[in-house]
Amino acid sequence: MSILFIIIVFVSLFALEILYFKLADHFNIIDKPNHRSSHTAVTIRGGGIIFTLAALIFFCTFSFQYPYFILGLFAISLISFLDDILTLNNKIRLAVHLFSVLLMFYQWELFSLPWFWLPIALIFVIGTINAYNFMDGINGITGGYSLLAIATLYYINEYIVSFTSAELLIVVGLSLLVFNFFNFRKKAKCFAGDVGSVSIAFIIVFLLGQLIIQTQNFSYVLLLLFYGLDTVTTIAFRAIRKENIFEAHRSHFYQFLSNEKKLPHLLVVAIYIGVQFIINLTIIYFIGTDLLSALFLIIASAMLFLIVRFKMEGKERLLKYKSID
Repeated sequence: MSILFIIIVFVSLFALEILYFKLADHFNIIDKPNHRSSHTAVTIRGGGIIFTLAALIFFCTFSFQYPYFILGLFAISLISFLDDILTLNNKIRLAVHLFSVLLMFYQWELFSLPWFWLPIALIFVIGTINAYNFMDGINGITGGYSLLAIATLYYINEYIVSFTSAELLIVVGLSLLVFNFFNFRKKAKCFAGDVGSVSIAFIIVFLLGQLIIQTQNFSYVLLLLFYGLDTVTTIAFRAIRKENIFEAHRSHFYQFLSNEKKLPHLLVVAIYIGVQFIINLTIIYFIGTDLLSALFLIIASAMLFLIVRFKMEGKERLLKYKSID
């Protein structure tokens, strides 16, 4: 991919994002703050639509690669966008999600493998998509964390093992740069919306799946470890408190840091990116294919994360506190 083409794609994505802002403003596609929000101003919702638009540009420009993945991405993005503005029936939304995931599996050629890989892959994909959606609550976190994931995957693809299209990684990375320009700031111009958090999660999961299938190395799942730790521990604590884990809440650690400790959103995001960056370096340069070392990293990270949460949030809040849902 030439530098000129990269500039053209970047400028095109920038223009498409601005065009979306005008349409969203005209049709009142906005996010109004409520008691669960981490923001205080009315903001345009759905700016993360740029991720799907970038994937479509890649598809139309580079020989229509990965058609089933692109179709799945389009379907899950469309239903998520409609849910952003209309609030659809959960059964319809879940049906489209399942359809999209099955298309991803077909693109991975997963159906040619033993049957037991299907439920494992389904849990991983659905879990990651939902985790991304849960974690999209403060300025910059989805765009910043995802940009680190894409940059890491690009490095692996270029210097360790070729597992996917470099052009796809570059175009998606450019869309993240555009989105971050408008979202990674003290007062965001737009939020990703479900369409953004779900679509970028779908893209990253697809790329991770390609990498794992190519290398047979499950350690690469840990490229999303910090998100996973926050999501899993938060669900566990909410279950202990007998809360409905499917309802919206403000119980994540990043929400505690930004809402209770009043840390600036971008500082919290920097912490998450920094920790995950250290984990990524550890995976690439020290763990490799050693699954025992990967297991040790998971256990050590989980213990350290729990210690930090108990130290900062307190036993009362984590185990007995009733959040306002």
